[in-house]
Amino acid sequence: MKKPKFSESKIFQVLKEAESGVPVPELCRKYGMSNASFYNWRSKYGGMQVSDMKRLKELEEENRRLKKMYAESQMDAEILRDALAGKY
Repeated sequence: MKKPKFSESKIFQVLKEAESGVPVPELCRKYGMSNASFYNWRSKYGGMQVSDMKRLKELEEENRRLKKMYAESQMDAEILRDALAGKY
């Protein structure tokens, strides 16, 4: 998986600067990012604290892991169904 260019603390720094009145295009030039990235961050992390963001990342990772486990168990069940039906 691709490593993010900006850390959580950097994202919050950018969002705090925007809240303090710095224009978005100026922030984007300063940090070398696109306007779309800024607005995506603002929609996802706006109003959060750093601890909330860390918890969100943990929950997203757990969700990813659980989805993978579910997919694997469904594949196993499908293989067993096929074997019992005599397809192999």
